[in-house]
Amino acid sequence: MLRSFGIIPLLLTGGLVLAGAAQANDQPLKVGMSGSYFPFTYVEKDVLKGYEVDVLRAVAEQMDTNVEFVTASFSGLFGMLESGRIDTIANQITITDEREKKYLFTQPYVYDGAQVVVKRGNEEITGVEDLVGKKVAVNLGSNYEQLLRELPYADEITIRTYDSNIEQDTALGRVDAFVMDRVSASQVIKEKPLPLALAGKPFSELRNALPFRDTQADEALRDEVDAALQALRESGRLSEISQQWFGTDISSL
Repeated sequence: MLRSFGIIPLLLTGGLVLAGAAQANDQPLKVGMSGSYFPFTYVEKDVLKGYEVDVLRAVAEQMDTNVEFVTASFSGLFGMLESGRIDTIANQITITDEREKKYLFTQPYVYDGAQVVVKRGNEEITGVEDLVGKKVAVNLGSNYEQLLRELPYADEITIRTYDSNIEQDTALGRVDAFVMDRVSASQVIKEKPLPLALAGKPFSELRNALPFRDTQADEALRDEVDAALQALRESGRLSEISQQWFGTDISSL
């Protein structure tokens, strides 16, 4: 199915929107993302960049269509999906039992793990088991809060939710640690001038994919996107994009 549209300008009011090359009609694949989750989706000099951006551009190209990115606070992305303002979310959305009851998912295109991160030099926390009695930050609306609440000692952890800046508050000592995926955490430590360090090994396997509404029309679109992802996997393009961003292939086990 051809889903395409004319060029849309970059908008910095009410969410950042970015379009690809012009096509024949006015039905782009609308993709929501936060634009604040380095290195997957972030804005640099008013330009939306990241692994997610490149993957979805490749998906749209494979589908012979166009893509329109709409940025908003992560905590509002699922509301936008449910209201039909976007077709899907590309923001490292982890497949969970709870989410599978509400949404239709594509095949995973990122395999990762939940990672504890601390201020460099913090020797009290060497893994998730050391979070007892600590203040731990997670992004609001992310699955990491749920992962922490499922721990047998969850009632002894003070969980603080943030829209952004969990890295900065950990580096400043306002919280003892934060939890995000290991790939992102490793890139933050590598690229940002913050005194942070990984604490132990990942404590939960994550499979990240694209969610769609559970309707007949959206199921058909999900199937098209899934077929595009599979074609990109088989051609080696997914692996190539991953290697460009991370120096390793996070798109497969």
